[in-house]
Amino acid sequence: MADKVDQISATGRRKTAVARVNLTEGTGVCKVNKRAMGDYFPSEALRQYIVQPLHLTHMQEKFDITATLKGGGMAGQAGALRHALARALTAADASLREVLKNSGCLTRDARMKERKKPGQPGARKRFQFSKR
Repeated sequence: MADKVDQISATGRRKTAVARVNLTEGTGVCKVNKRAMGDYFPSEALRQYIVQPLHLTHMQEKFDITATLKGGGMAGQAGALRHALARALTAADASLREVLKNSGCLTRDARMKERKKPGQPGARKRFQFSKR
């Protein structure tokens, strides 16, 4: 790991959600929008998804995490937070990049909702065809 790192910042994105993460050396406390992660994300599955980069690199107890989330919904924010955590860990220690990249944590999931087209009821749906 890098010598004497005060604070490491990173940004992660998923759908329309943006997560900004600050890592500081500590005991593993995680705050999301000034709340405990368990309060902000009530779903255990989402919490496990978020901390996956920490488990893969065995860094659960080494950093305190402070995150700011904006936009999107619960799943989008969880994906953005996971992406930001992976990028911050890579910035802290470049040797972790291969493990995180092989597990897909560093890949930005760019899938977004398709926009509605003018003159149509939805993004893909068309009005019913009438021959007569």
